[in-house]
Amino acid sequence: MPRPKGSKNKVKATKVTADFAAQIAAKQEEKAAVEAEILKVAASIEELKTDVKSLNADLKAKKASVKKLDKEVAKLEARQAAAAQKAAEASKKAEAEDVLKKLLASGVSADEILEKLK
Repeated sequence: MPRPKGSKNKVKATKVTADFAAQIAAKQEEKAAVEAEILKVAASIEELKTDVKSLNADLKAKKASVKKLDKEVAKLEARQAAAAQKAAEASKKAEAEDVLKKLLASGVSADEILEKLK
């Protein structure tokens, strides 16, 4: 069978609506609605940015407060350790004095007491 002549890619005639003005108006309304949504979203973004800035400022202040409290706690712990060491030394001294008194009361000489203390 022979091929038909001519291009098969012919442009077909379509029905053309003459109401372009209505279509343009509809697209402009749609564009205006989308622009309004964009403005709302941009406003909410700006509001959130200001909220984030204020929260960051609060966070910074709280971190500084925590750092200051950590330093105070460290100082108090150092004082507590020093007081505990001082108390331990005082108890050792009292114990040594008690031992010395007992040894003197039992009649041990001073030289023997020095040997026991070493």
